[in-house]
Amino acid sequence: MTTPELPPPISPRQMDMLRAVASMAWADGTLEPDEIRLMLDEFAVLFAKDEAGRDSLKKELKEYLGQNIPLEEVVPSIKSVEDRQMVLRLGYQVIQASRRSPNEPMINLDEAAAYQRLVRMLDLPAETVAEIEAAIACEEQASDKSIIRSLASRLHKLLGS
Repeated sequence: MTTPELPPPISPRQMDMLRAVASMAWADGTLEPDEIRLMLDEFAVLFAKDEAGRDSLKKELKEYLGQNIPLEEVVPSIKSVEDRQMVLRLGYQVIQASRRSPNEPMINLDEAAAYQRLVRMLDLPAETVAEIEAAIACEEQASDKSIIRSLASRLHKLLGS
């Protein structure tokens, strides 16, 4: 006797968003651990109400990230402007999350091409795309500065001891 397959823990609309972003992660043929972590963290915050729900959702969503569904099949199902903006934001973050080798740029040619396809398919105004990209760049820069400040503080404490 086989156990019946349970429905996904998220709505079809949310699943389309997850699949579109996962497609971006798969653009270079590899799903990297940093990409998985970023997607699970972001979608857990978006789709779960509390910490326990987020932890549970991360475990359940992980299996869906292995599905490499072409953007052309998923993006047309994403109707609302808000959802399209979220997919663009998360897709851009995912392709910046890791590189296959230290000698490669953060966004490789395959990912850049997939991102351009995503931008065209989402059909968002150019200003909106630029704003989203700029906001992510500011977040990254602030995060880098925070890490440097934290390391400097730890080093200062260590040297002061």
